Amino acid sequence: MTTELTVLTLAGLLQVIQFALMAIPANIELGVGKTMSPRDPARLGTPLEEQMSLRTGRLKRAMSNHFEGLILFTIACTVITISGQSTAYTGTLAIIYLIARIAYIPAYAFGWTPWRSLIWFAGFVPTTLMLIAALV
Repeated sequence: MTTELTVLTLAGLLQVIQFALMAIPANIELGVGKTMSPRDPARLGTPLEEQMSLRTGRLKRAMSNHFEGLILFTIACTVITISGQSTAYTGTLAIIYLIARIAYIPAYAFGWTPWRSLIWFAGFVPTTLMLIAALV
């Protein structure tokens, strides 16, 4: 397996961890009656995220952000691997992405401003460079 696919697999497992980091406190705070419901607006009054504590809401947004970033990263890893263009450069970029995504969780959870945005950017740039590398 290429480094890129290994890191992609680890990024998928990170998403599982992020889900648990958000879901456990959300269930404790809101109760399973709400979290397991169909979440109809008329029944809930306000969206569940607005009913969560500040930190749990941030963990939910960090998880959603990773889903968004994971889409581009998956494309980059897949194109690099399928086209046989895996190199030390693209492997290093993938590792940088993963490190940035790991650092992003506490940065968002604890409201590290402006570091959260800079860490996000540190994960976005390697993904972009991987996509560019696939074309050249």
